[in-house]
Amino acid sequence: MSAFRGRPSQPPAALGSPAGSAGPGREAPAVGVRGRQAAGAAAPGGIAPERFKEVFRRHPAGVVVVTADSGRGPAGFTATSLVSVSLAPPLVSFGVAVTASSWPHLERAASAVVNFLGADQEDVARRFAVRGIDRFAAPTRWRRLEHGEPVLDGVSGWLRVAVVQTVPAGDHRIVVCRVEESWLDPGRRPLLFHNGAYHPL
Repeated sequence: MSAFRGRPSQPPAALGSPAGSAGPGREAPAVGVRGRQAAGAAAPGGIAPERFKEVFRRHPAGVVVVTADSGRGPAGFTATSLVSVSLAPPLVSFGVAVTASSWPHLERAASAVVNFLGADQEDVARRFAVRGIDRFAAPTRWRRLEHGEPVLDGVSGWLRVAVVQTVPAGDHRIVVCRVEESWLDPGRRPLLFHNGAYHPL
């Protein structure tokens, strides 16, 4: 039984799809009644999708690529939804869209790798946000860790994680993972996503 099927599913970045991962930036929401009216009427289930994207488009976020292999070959996607959740035990989470091409692979994976992209890796971020291509084909450089997880070469750091829970969250799933191993290049600058574009820090 896969780790996902064995984990409890409750009503949960990141890793979402390109839109939910290297996706929306964020802006401070309007304050007061006048600001809310200027933003337009809220949809029955909350604010309108376009307004939601506009609000988050101004919020800078770090860029990672989540990679995994559930036995059907490597899969991965760009995400900005990575969050540190707990220190003891060391837990992180990320979101992934249920419509993402990587979700069927990640859903069945027991482990994954969170690859932190460096400031010079915008091309990698864009490649892993494109649908319908082999994201692991050249020019992508990658290898496997001791336990078989795919990891990207040239990144500024990575986390090998064990998936412990997935939580439904609208059109996404929040994947909660325990960090089992890490590697970091302290001399590298990170890649950020802000206002619809990638930026080095």
